[in-house]
Amino acid sequence: MFNDIGALELVTLVVLAVLVFGPDKLPKVIQDVTRTIRKIREFSDSAKRDIREELGPEFKDFEFEDLNPKTFIRKQLDNDELGLKEIRNGFDMKKEMAEVADAVHGRESETSSSTSSGGAIDMSKKIDMAKKPEIPARDERPPFDADAT
Repeated sequence: MFNDIGALELVTLVVLAVLVFGPDKLPKVIQDVTRTIRKIREFSDSAKRDIREELGPEFKDFEFEDLNPKTFIRKQLDNDELGLKEIRNGFDMKKEMAEVADAVHGRESETSSSTSSGGAIDMSKKIDMAKKPEIPARDERPPFDADAT
């Protein structure tokens, strides 16, 4: 529960507790706090036990931590019944970005030209994403799209 508390923080907490409650009331306060924590844990354990009994034997290995959405999603993605790892590994982001850039610039993409040339991909073509667009002349107006405004 308190795995990340160092020695200095623990000493500071003890000194603050002695200053706030005093040395004569401190043992009683510690007993009350530990008793309350113990009762909360017992209540939580009994509630979990009751829920497991009500769910039946098919949910015997049910863990309440699995109800956390982050844990649930991680557990489902690690389960490879759907073939998600194969799909995730099948994406080639460089190729996808090149296709998008070709489509934006109106060029024929390498994949469509490679299918027409027998499957050989020409890797000598490089796309310069840092290239700045040409600046229009002073009198030339930028294109206007009535649907975009």
